[in-house]
Amino acid sequence: MSKALHIREREFSFTEQDFRKICKLIYQHAGISLSDAKTDMVYSRIARQLRAGDFDSFSVYLDHLERHGTPADWQAFTNALTTNLTSFFREAHHFPILMQHLRSVQAPIELWCSAASTGEEPYSMAIAACEAFGTLKPPVRILATDIDTNVLATASQGVYSDERIENLSEQRKKTYFLRGKGSQEGLVRVREELRQLISFRPLNLLAEQWGIRSRFDAIFCRNVMIYFDKPTQSQILNRFPGLMKPDALLFAGHSENFMYASNAFRLQGKTVYELRAQPGNELHTPRPPRLAAGAHTGVAR
Repeated sequence: MSKALHIREREFSFTEQDFRKICKLIYQHAGISLSDAKTDMVYSRIARQLRAGDFDSFSVYLDHLERHGTPADWQAFTNALTTNLTSFFREAHHFPILMQHLRSVQAPIELWCSAASTGEEPYSMAIAACEAFGTLKPPVRILATDIDTNVLATASQGVYSDERIENLSEQRKKTYFLRGKGSQEGLVRVREELRQLISFRPLNLLAEQWGIRSRFDAIFCRNVMIYFDKPTQSQILNRFPGLMKPDALLFAGHSENFMYASNAFRLQGKTVYELRAQPGNELHTPRPPRLAAGAHTGVAR
């Protein structure tokens, strides 16, 4: 008999067997590896699914998901277990590098934000593009994807609380956001020009087909690989080169190291990678890191 995984009284019985099955299903479906430290988080988030579907136990819910789960059921399960911590200009050192890179490549320019969450990252990329070219209509298109359809809905609307932009410079607030009035007071909306630069769409990085035909000048894959084990990281990273232009850059999260997961890249700067030239296929000559001295980031320090 599985032991119950609870210290305090819970609404639903939650056994170790339940937790292990959830770990197995989310790994198979989304590649996410959950540690034992996530037990409480898993309980609280999946318990909401039980209430929404009027299930009286985890075992009944999980059995239904495996036997009769619709695409919508699986999406809700996945949405419940994804973590969406993000902010505007998070890891600010990346954006001067991106801006300098955008000025050095040939238009039209295509970028991919592979874990868009609620949209702060792709909108930050769009702002950087506008500032790189000094216009609200730069020659840049951004594909923003995420496995979580709920956060993508928020991202596509581009509406945030005032607090979400409090660390931006006053100039950026005035240039790129519209403040709500009346019933919308306390909210801001991203300007339409920025929204026009971005296409939001759901994408599971574990899917056999991504349906992407573009070749990108830069890919942001930040703070998502930490949720995957090493084989899954390698599987995903080794698909990126076929979608990258020869001089493209790959941006990683501050705690991620891609050198141990793929031989396709070499480190160019702090958590910034470029394609490694393959024998017989000289992609490009090495460049020094684009650490633009004194570049404006607009982030309060």
